[in-house]
Amino acid sequence: MKVQVLTDIDSISSTDWQRLAGDDSPFLSQAYLHGLESSGCVGGDSGWHAYHLQFDDDVGVQGIIPAYVKTHSWGEFVFDWGWAEAYEQHGLEYYPKLVCTTPFTPVSGNKVHSHAFTHGEVLGTLSHLCEAQSLNSWHMLFCPKIEQLPPDVFERHTVQFHWFNRDYVNFDDFLSRFTARKRKNTRKERQSIVDQGLAVVQLRGADIGDKELEFFFECYQQPYLKRGHTPHLNKAFFEHLFTQMPDNVLLVLASHQQRYVASALFMFDCTTLYGRYWGCVEEFNNLHFELCYYQGIEFCIANDIASFNPGAQGEHKIKRGFEPVITYSYHWVKEPGFRGAIKDFCRQECDDLQQYFTSCQQALPFNTNAN
Repeated sequence: MKVQVLTDIDSISSTDWQRLAGDDSPFLSQAYLHGLESSGCVGGDSGWHAYHLQFDDDVGVQGIIPAYVKTHSWGEFVFDWGWAEAYEQHGLEYYPKLVCTTPFTPVSGNKVHSHAFTHGEVLGTLSHLCEAQSLNSWHMLFCPKIEQLPPDVFERHTVQFHWFNRDYVNFDDFLSRFTARKRKNTRKERQSIVDQGLAVVQLRGADIGDKELEFFFECYQQPYLKRGHTPHLNKAFFEHLFTQMPDNVLLVLASHQQRYVASALFMFDCTTLYGRYWGCVEEFNNLHFELCYYQGIEFCIANDIASFNPGAQGEHKIKRGFEPVITYSYHWVKEPGFRGAIKDFCRQECDDLQQYFTSCQQALPFNTNAN
């Protein structure tokens, strides 16, 4: 099977993409990845350069892997800065590297689009490609667990916190599964929104106008600017998102005295709601929890959506009913001298995260004695 490297997502046939895609996640759609490239969020001086892999045989296209060559480690959410620093200390180049993921998106899903081969069966091909193309490592992030690995490929874990819809009738039904104290605390948080005179509205993509887009983008930039960073995504990307993928977009807005003060952007498909970006122009108690978590839970219950992935990290999600979930990533480095140390690091990290996962489960607010 021949492997082609394509440096433009539009070079891949949309027919082949739809035929091979095994995941309905909006982040794995060609439209989403096209938006990143066409807006300039990927390419140029971003440090992300399209390097998509297409697998062909005599019959036609048999597989697609969206991938990128990276010259830094920003926007990946599986951190390898320590590895890069160790390389530098030994006078070695860690970059460029090959990353199979959706840029800036810590969402698990099928990173290999194929009916002919699995994630595990393509790992050797990635290693051979890096050897041939002067790429110093490859990293497949937030993908399904691979059971059998080559000895030089290492597994890493992260822990996220997801909400699961267990056929709840409404938000009160969900809260009824909490212990009395945790239920009281959550109701107090939600009541504080009303007491502060805040109003909240949910808008689907088709209902989002220019005013809402302008305000959302102002909010989106705030957390980055406060830390002195440039936002990963620009306004052109969100314009693309709202106009080209409106059926996958939910925007939640909070207002005070008829003026917008905060926003939270979500993506969704038929099974999952994904929390993406939050920001505010004025601070209010518990508003982050209301917009980013409770409104999302209500949306899932109302629309029979099975799960809610609110984004990476955040132990504060546990007491609000978000359960720990282990995610998987796989890594290979070309430099043999570092493989042993990295393998040991990954093994210890997995052991530590397993203990952390167990402790998070024990901190959940659910009443384990309820029938």
